[in-house]
Amino acid sequence: MEFRENEPMAEHTSFRCGGAAAAYCEPADEAALIACVRELHESGRPYFLLGNGTNVLVRDEGYTGTVVSTRNLAAGALLSAVCRQAAERGLCGLEPLSGIPGTLGGAVRMNAGAYGAEIGDFVREVRVYDPQSDKQFVLLNNDCRFGYRASVFQERPWVILDVALSPESGDPAEALAKIREFARRRNEKQPMELPSAGSFFKRPEGDFAARLIEEAGLKGYAVGGAAVSEKHAGFLVNTGGATAADVLAVAAHVKEVVFAKFGILLEEEPVVL
Repeated sequence: MEFRENEPMAEHTSFRCGGAAAAYCEPADEAALIACVRELHESGRPYFLLGNGTNVLVRDEGYTGTVVSTRNLAAGALLSAVCRQAAERGLCGLEPLSGIPGTLGGAVRMNAGAYGAEIGDFVREVRVYDPQSDKQFVLLNNDCRFGYRASVFQERPWVILDVALSPESGDPAEALAKIREFARRRNEKQPMELPSAGSFFKRPEGDFAARLIEEAGLKGYAVGGAAVSEKHAGFLVNTGGATAADVLAVAAHVKEVVFAKFGILLEEEPVVL
């Protein structure tokens, strides 16, 4: 297994900022991934499994462990591609998720969702590798404990190897038309032209983070190169040259102001390394 040292994580994350990983590797296949994770686990070295890097922010100081890419795995397939391929085959229902830029495995881990649908609605089973027992096993949907942006995979060191989905049968043309419509809505309302991690804050119960942030007058609030998007208040964006510290400073100010005004404490969605 080839490990690259001091890998700049700005090149592997959608925020396009942050420090380097002490080590980085891209296992060529499932067997290599399992061997890599086994070695890291047995040696006690910290590691982080990275999909498409769309929900991750690496601090400017970097990550002292090893980042392991899953891009060559079935679970490392882009969710957008999975949704489109399903639609083309008349396997429908995944269309609202088609604009989520992460991988299938990453989406399952966080139970990603959009436009009223969540990936957990469609998961039939998930095959994982457990480095603690050095065994593989399969979890059915109920075993995954899906909740709002939550799953059992956030609580265990399990590696998602592949995922079986259960869409419904339907008309391919209609499904593809829905994908195009969701793409149009995203491009119209979200700052797709700037680096970000999508919606930065989880939806508070009974409300929307974007509404609270906009009501608090925080659209456009900036620190360095990071800002609250003028287009969609739920997005923190890199307007150019942002550091991870800039992003975290904007997030901290937003949380402080929203809590002072509404008594609601927003919770970040991205993983911070």
